[in-house]
Parts: sequence; C-alpha cells; structure tokens
Amino acid sequence: MTRSPSTHGLARRLAAQAAVEEASHPAETTRSQAETQARLQVLIESRAIWCAIGGALIGLGLGFIVFTDHRPPLAGDGSIQVFGSIVGGVTAGLAFLLGFSLNTRLANIWLGQRPRIRQVMDTLALLVVHSSIAVMVALGLFRVFQEAFIGLTVDYIAGAVLLAIVGGTSGYFSFNSGARINAFTLSTLLALFTASGVLVSMIFAENPFWWHVMFSELGTGQAGLTSFWTFNTTLVVSGTIITTLTAFITRDLEIWSDHITGTRAEALEQRQAGRRRGNGSLPLVARISAGLSRRVSRPRIGMIRAVMISMGVCLAGVGLVPISLHHDIHVLFTAGFGLSFLILLIGMPFLLPGFPRTFYLISYLAAAAVVGAAALWEPIGYYNLTSLELIGAAVLFSWMVVFIRNIAALVAQLKGPLS
Repeated sequence: MTRSPSTHGLARRLAAQAAVEEASHPAETTRSQAETQARLQVLIESRAIWCAIGGALIGLGLGFIVFTDHRPPLAGDGSIQVFGSIVGGVTAGLAFLLGFSLNTRLANIWLGQRPRIRQVMDTLALLVVHSSIAVMVALGLFRVFQEAFIGLTVDYIAGAVLLAIVGGTSGYFSFNSGARINAFTLSTLLALFTASGVLVSMIFAENPFWWHVMFSELGTGQAGLTSFWTFNTTLVVSGTIITTLTAFITRDLEIWSDHITGTRAEALEQRQAGRRRGNGSLPLVARISAGLSRRVSRPRIGMIRAVMISMGVCLAGVGLVPISLHHDIHVLFTAGFGLSFLILLIGMPFLLPGFPRTFYLISYLAAAAVVGAAALWEPIGYYNLTSLELIGAAVLFSWMVVFIRNIAALVAQLKGPLS
C-alpha cells in the first residue's frame, strides 16, 4: 500500500534521499533521482500551502486587533500599508526559514558542509532579502492603491482580510523560494532586492538633487536617516548574497568541469596511443605537449570563486564604509568591485575554456560597454557618475543572468534525458 504524502517525516526522508542520489550522480539524472525529486516537490508545495494558511491567520488576527476602533486607510499612519508591511516581513521571514532549513539544506547537502559562519551569514542575508522584499512590495502596492482610490477607508473586517492576503501571499512565495533556491532564482532575488533597496533610498532621500553627484550620496547623512540606513544595508546584504551566489555557481561549474576534464583526458590518451614507444613511454615533446594541453584546457573554478567573492566583499565594503565616513576607503572598495568585474569579463576564455564561444563574445561586449560608459564619464564628460553607475549595474545583472543560464544549460546537457 502506498503511504500517504502527509506521513510525518516523509519530507525529510525524501530530501535526504534526493541529496544522496544527487551526490552519487552529480552529472546525470537517474530515474530514481527524478522520481524522488518529483515527490519532494509535491511535498514542498503542500508545506508552502500550510505556510500560506499560517501567514493568513497571522494577518487576520492582527487585523482584528489593530483595526477594531477605527477605519484604516490603505496608506499613511495607522494604515493597512504599515501593518501589511509588518505582516509581510514577519511571515516572509518565518516561511523562508522553514523552507530553507527543512528542505533546501537537506536536498542540497553541500550547503551544510561549508563553515558554520558562512551558513549563518548566508541564512541571515537571505532572511533579510525575503523579508525586505515583502515589506517593500506591501509599502509600494498599498501606496499605489491609495493614490488610485483617494480618501478610501475600510472597516476592520476588510482590513483584516487584506492583511490576511498579504500574510498568505508572503508565506507561500517565501517558503517556495527558500525550498527551491538555486543560482538563477538567487540572482533574480539579488537584482530585485538591490533595485528595490536603492529605489526606496532614492524616494526617501532628503536631498532631491543627490543624483547630481553619485549613488553613494544616498549613503551619507545628508540624504536622511532612512535613505542612509536603507542604501548602506542594501549594499552590505547584496555583497553577502553575491558570495552566496558564488557557492551555487561554482558548484555547478565543478560538475561541468569534472565531466569536460575527463572527456578531454580520454581524447588526449587516444591521440597519444599511436605515439608511444615499444616500452609504453612517450617522447619528451609529446609529454610536454600533453602537460601544456591539460593546463591550458582546465577550467579555473578557484579563480572564478576568488574574483566573485572579491566582488561581494567590495560591494559590502562600499556599504560598510560610506563615502562620508572615509572617502579613500570607500573609493577603494568601489574601484575593487569594478576591477573584479572587468577581470571576470575579460578573463572568461582563460578561466573557462570550453564554454560556448558566444558567451565569450557577450562577455567582451559587456566589458566594452563598461569601458565605453566610463569613457563617456571621463574624459568625455557626456554625463555624471550616477549615469555610469546605472549603466554598470545594468550590465552586471544582465551578464550575470546570461552566465547562470549558460551554466544551467551545460549541466542540463550533461544530465541528458532519462532513458
């Protein structure tokens, strides 16, 4: 008899089984592994629904408590916007922790094998990202609806229902995000969080002409307390997320690298078979040529990891050391981030030999775009530093998405269709 999917502990057992099977066959998908993953995904979806129900109950209960004595507006003081952002942030954070701890860490066993301090930092950063996105979405949506329905207020029942919707939606999507997180979803979260945080900083900036200088002006005291904390916190958390994203990217690259290195070694051995002497040895020239071939064609995953971690550290440093605190150190971190990104773009053929040639082309085009944008700032003086930073951010996130999609395509090609 088939056991019910609701059996206690089944999700943990399936997640652990999936982790063992993936560790045994990292570069291919067996039928057993596919079936286990499918059952696990169904259970994750069931848990996400429970999180949605729990989040809705939290919102409903809070709404009945805080809205009993007045008719709240959609936005403003004491409004649904304020309490909706609280409910969204809390439920999103709790649901993410449940999804990330109960599913992802069990299904992705390699995450739990890293140093404990990295695990704590990554969890806290991702928790802040999910809660912040829920808060900012609630603040923005209710502000828009209040502008659309000027003067609208609702009774305590409607207010509680709206909070329940916020709590349920936040819980459902955050649990799913935590349980199914991968390089692509993480890069999307990073872009969404960074853009939202900077946008909030821009909106709350007390100096309306901050853009005459540069984005770092948002992280100074002159921009106001809200803008100061939002901007710098966004950069610090985004830098931490880049280091987390690095772990996902390099793991997939290692799977691809192991396969391509083994394939090249077999091909090289076949070519050398006809050149061996009677005693089985190779001529000196052949040995030197084989050594050079292995060294040149070997993907350099460690160097990619180091450069990307450098980018994350530098971005976090930009937020930790605002330009008003220490100009030179702030500029050093900013320059380090830009230089690391350019090294990654220009060095792709050397760092990842065997990658699609079209990706090398897009990397060189991205590097040319960054250099050209910098030249338009100085010495040409076509626009100010803010415009350069906007272009650089657009190039970075666009290239990152293409990079991750190419990695995913190569790994999927290795695993191939099920027989």
